[in-house]
Amino acid sequence: MKKSIVFLFVSFIALSCGHTVSDADLAKLNGYWEIEEAIMADGEAKEYKVNPTIDYFELKGKEGFRKKVMPQFDGTYRVNDLSEKIAIVNENGKTYISYTTEYAKWKEELLELDEEHLVVKNQHNIEYHYKKPQPFSVK
Repeated sequence: MKKSIVFLFVSFIALSCGHTVSDADLAKLNGYWEIEEAIMADGEAKEYKVNPTIDYFELKGKEGFRKKVMPQFDGTYRVNDLSEKIAIVNENGKTYISYTTEYAKWKEELLELDEEHLVVKNQHNIEYHYKKPQPFSVK
C-alpha cells in the first residue's frame, strides 16, 4: 500500500512538471501539417475532414516561419507571400511556438511532436491536433 502511494505521488509530480521538447525533436516540425481535430476548452472535439489549407513549417535552429498553403488536385501546393515568423521558446519547463506577424504576436504550447503528430494548445486552452497530410492526385 505504501509503495502504491509513493508511486502515485511520484507520478503526479512527474506529470505536473512541464514538458519540453528536445532540440532533436524540433527538426520534426519541418514540413507540411494538416489539422485533424480541435479539442475545445470544455472537452468538445471538432473534426476536420477536409482542409482547404495546410500549415507548412520551416525551422532552422529555433527560428523560422509558418505558411498556409493550399493543396491542389495535381498534388502540388499553391502558396502566397504571407508567412508568420516563428521562434521556439522554453518557459517554466514548457516549450512554446511563438508567432509574430506585422499585426500580432501570440504563442502556442507545444504538447506533442513526432514524425506523424503535432499537438499545440493556444491561450484559450484549445488543443489543435495535426497529422502529416496524405498526398493525393486526380490525374
